[in-house]
Amino acid sequence: MAACRRAQQLALHRARREAAARGRAAGLGRLEATSAALIPIRKSQAWWELTQEERRRIFEDRSHHIASSLRFLPAIARQLYHCRDLGGPFDFLTWFEFAPAHASLFEELVAMLRRTEEWTYVEREVDVRVVKEVLSA
Repeated sequence: MAACRRAQQLALHRARREAAARGRAAGLGRLEATSAALIPIRKSQAWWELTQEERRRIFEDRSHHIASSLRFLPAIARQLYHCRDLGGPFDFLTWFEFAPAHASLFEELVAMLRRTEEWTYVEREVDVRVVKEVLSA
């Protein structure tokens, strides 16, 4: 399991590095990004029974998860936390930040991800949206 998690972390790191190299990646905590979403996800047992290579093929080759998501950068910043080994109800916590002007773009991103083959293995998700109130000085 640790090897699987490490491989997924490496894939995410590679995607971020590639996006940063293109000058497209956006960091979390930008002042204009006052909208955010937390989407915890649990994948099915069938997903975890696949080999790492089978999951990689679905993730990269067929779902094109990373490549398809790049067009949403830098408008939407994201962070993925792996938590399967912690014994909680979710395998991943996904955190997104964006400016209110990019809310429709975020909806497009989430809809695109939910249409992928990879998403057919999602057993449970919770979609929590938050907005940071900005007070005038």
